[in-house]
Amino acid sequence: MFFNNVAIMGLSAIDAPIRLTTAEIDRQLEPVYSRLGLQAGVLEQLTGIVARRTWEKDTTLADTGARAVEAALADAGIEKKDVGLLINTSVSKEWLEPSTASMIAGQAGLGPRCMNFDIANACLGFINGMQVAGNMIEREQIKYAVIVDSETSGQPIERTIERLNQKGTTVEDYKNNLATFTLGSGATAMVLTSCDIAPDKPKLAGGVSLAATQHHDLCYGNMERMVTNTAELLQAGLGLATRTWGEAQRLLDWHHDDISQYVVHQVSKVHTESLAQLLGLVDEKIHRLYPEYGNVGPANIPIILSKLRDKDTMKRGDRVALMGIGSGLNCSMMEVVW
Repeated sequence: MFFNNVAIMGLSAIDAPIRLTTAEIDRQLEPVYSRLGLQAGVLEQLTGIVARRTWEKDTTLADTGARAVEAALADAGIEKKDVGLLINTSVSKEWLEPSTASMIAGQAGLGPRCMNFDIANACLGFINGMQVAGNMIEREQIKYAVIVDSETSGQPIERTIERLNQKGTTVEDYKNNLATFTLGSGATAMVLTSCDIAPDKPKLAGGVSLAATQHHDLCYGNMERMVTNTAELLQAGLGLATRTWGEAQRLLDWHHDDISQYVVHQVSKVHTESLAQLLGLVDEKIHRLYPEYGNVGPANIPIILSKLRDKDTMKRGDRVALMGIGSGLNCSMMEVVW
């Protein structure tokens, strides 16, 4: 998939205000640790996650998503009435209906001509939203699109702690539920438009995607928990990433010397470091979000991109690689030219 006329006009990242440390989760899990003979500190050692963020009580996805949308529109300098499309890509969901997109659009005060809908694809949803919006912009169906993602981890973490502390929990139960404690909260949004409108803004160059859906049963999650077959999921994900990287090298002409930054979706230390080692990614080109924010799902990549932009890390013409693997399994890699 290639783009000729799509630009990133605005970006935002909203940090959830409450810092929940892994040490605090260990403290709350002390009853099951004592009963099963487990040691505190192993969770942080395994994941590399020191802390993650959570929202204040009664904060809704519409609240946080709308804040991210308004911040991205302000960054882009466009009015709400001009937005023709809003795509929400959040994994987190408070209701089956209406769509979270409609709630965010309503909360943000977007106009009646703004088409809005959800796209769900685990941790790849945001990249998929960029692809869909980019195609609509290329076809001149819309002028401005907003992709938004808001994730909340407080509820699944709390419920998993309660469940594991019950009598009858086994070491296997603990291992299978570890992925829940990698989850973090945050919100982000991106405004896309044509290069004709924003010629000096970063451009979407194109991307590649591959699937390995025979592995769809290795990770399941809802608002109560995330259960994974960690070892098999890691192995299958790395294999899929290797094949996708090969496609990116062939179709996007990716070479390590030409890439300025790797914006990598990050689940934990072992996933990030294993991917970097396998693909030969240059270490200093990877911005590591997971130690302080955990796995923020599809919000991960745009949050990293926003923070790099705010640090003035990229310069005009830099080639930035967006790289993600999502449960299912699916893998996408996309290039942004700064």
